[in-house]
Amino acid sequence: MAAGSTYTPISTTTLGSNTTTVTLSSIPSTYTDLILVINTGNSTGSGSAIRSRINGDTGSNYSETYLDGNGTNVVSGRDSNNSTIPLGWRVSAGSTIDSNFILHYMNYSNTTTYKTVLMRSNNANQGTDANVALWRSTSAINSLSFVIGGFGAATGDFLANSTFTLYGITAA
Repeated sequence: MAAGSTYTPISTTTLGSNTTTVTLSSIPSTYTDLILVINTGNSTGSGSAIRSRINGDTGSNYSETYLDGNGTNVVSGRDSNNSTIPLGWRVSAGSTIDSNFILHYMNYSNTTTYKTVLMRSNNANQGTDANVALWRSTSAINSLSFVIGGFGAATGDFLANSTFTLYGITAA
């Protein structure tokens, strides 16, 4: 018996203009994990992280461990009790979509465990980040919001034609 598709496309959002905030909502709870692929650039600022909130949670319920490298330098660390998840610092300024982010939300629909997110950001001109984050909530994930910089203090916009593609993964 042939195996089914691993990634089931749920939605693709392509931005029609430069946009400060992107929210993916009404995420179905029918999968085990989610994969989100973001291809973007920053209209104005440089060196700014994309930040995310889950289900609109503004509390200090996020933590992360990160490893960042640019071919010359490497830095690692840990942050706790954040009000957002930083996805990495690899968002270039200008008019080119050259930053790629891959996020894996594990057990996102499980209502008995905290949610773990594995992330990787890639930019050929700036470097690579690898992060793991924890959202300290047992709620199922039903929406994801993203900004460049910080909520209420954005330092740029996602470029027009940026894409946010969400996939579901079903347990075998």
